[in-house]
Amino acid sequence: MNIEEYRNYCISKKGVTEGFPFDETTLVFKVMGKMFALAGIAEFNYINLKCEPTKAIELREELEGITPAYHMSKIHWNSVSTLGNISNQLIYQLIDDSYNLVVSSLTKKLKTDLQQL
Repeated sequence: MNIEEYRNYCISKKGVTEGFPFDETTLVFKVMGKMFALAGIAEFNYINLKCEPTKAIELREELEGITPAYHMSKIHWNSVSTLGNISNQLIYQLIDDSYNLVVSSLTKKLKTDLQQL
């Protein structure tokens, strides 16, 4: 997967914005103001994605290209390699899972606002 494919997929989701809140090289995607994906653009080697804690552990144990996320809560975030050892299909699924996990935790008002977009 390359950075353009990643960006296009994330930004196509309902209610998603992108920005650089941390520095000029870390691209962050948020749904209704809540972060669900981020990656370095200088070296696009991994994507950090939110994950249900039990599933996060299972993925790390099963797949060499998934590790606890650097500089993030190790309970809720995984780093997913973009260097070819994880299929694009699985990366897209993990992005979907991250997005859906964040959407499910939104307040009732934000969920209503999202549905109206």
